[in-house]
Amino acid sequence: MRLKFYQDVLKQSRLPWIDYARGIAIILVVYRHIFEGFSRALDGVDQYAYLEHANIIFYSFRMPLFFILSGIFIGKSLQKRSVQQIIINKFNILLWPYLIWATLQVSLQFLVSHYVNINATRSWIDYMYIALYPRQIDQFWYLYALFNVTVLYVMVRQLAKVKIGWQLAIGLVTFFISSYLSTHKIDLGFIYDILHYYIFFAIGDLVSKYMLDKSMYPKFSSWQAFLVLLPIFVIGQYYFLETNLAHGDYTYVEAYEPILFMLIATSGCIFMFNISFILQRWDIFKALRVVGYHSLYIYVSHVLVASATRVLLVKLGLTYVPLMLAICLFISILVPIGIYYVALKLGAWWLYSLERPSESKIVTPKPQIAG
Repeated sequence: MRLKFYQDVLKQSRLPWIDYARGIAIILVVYRHIFEGFSRALDGVDQYAYLEHANIIFYSFRMPLFFILSGIFIGKSLQKRSVQQIIINKFNILLWPYLIWATLQVSLQFLVSHYVNINATRSWIDYMYIALYPRQIDQFWYLYALFNVTVLYVMVRQLAKVKIGWQLAIGLVTFFISSYLSTHKIDLGFIYDILHYYIFFAIGDLVSKYMLDKSMYPKFSSWQAFLVLLPIFVIGQYYFLETNLAHGDYTYVEAYEPILFMLIATSGCIFMFNISFILQRWDIFKALRVVGYHSLYIYVSHVLVASATRVLLVKLGLTYVPLMLAICLFISILVPIGIYYVALKLGAWWLYSLERPSESKIVTPKPQIAG
């Protein structure tokens, strides 16, 4: 048996390595948010140190990976669209779902907090945080940050005619400013994320001509590259883990050792790209491509799904944390995809974008015998 929609999604994916990379990144994001939810809501999670260690390691490169991926395509977008068109497009596909889903999640958490023990205690001020302090609204800050970084980067590149070298210089300066803000506990809300991730978006733009050059794919997918990158990745992640544990703060390296963090994050992203190209070359683990293709839809609703699943598992008497985490991880990836297609079927595509999807993208999951 094979799902028709599974096959349709693979056909729509023009660059498999992109979806593989997004699949890896979104799984790591979902893992982190589930683990953090467990840590706040359940007793005994600290008994499983390896789960916390994995959470710390994943933190080093998962969000830079998303920004680099977005930066890779900005040049091609500018070849097809004006600055105004790109801003409108990014509003439709990034800022709009951020506003919709952040408001929805805050409202649901506000309503159910009186009946169910949840991690987030909401009040009316949280609606103000949506615009000013997005990191107070769980996972949603990323969409807001990506919109802001993209708009600023495009305007600097196109309107101010700033070349990529200077863009990288700007990114380095803003990155060090964000480090200063972190170490001095200065909270500038959404501005911090712009300062912090601008450099990774610029890196994506810098490497785009190589990453999109199909003649380079054999090199990117080579096992020689894998064997070179693997020890670099392991050493970097080991240092990141041990240093953060020693200081009792998983953000220590990021805040206090910005140069090392940038090297560790970038090397982690390069290694993930290598793995993605290898998976594309061998055409395996296609389910990961499907997950990556739906990464936005998973991102906006996975916290709500994970929280509901955790509460249900507790009520059912399940107490083994690793098993609970695995179940939550699976459901928090699968169910948001289902919610997305149900929304499309009901004509509620506007929950995810103001740009109506083409009929070819509205695929319905139906079992089909593989021929």
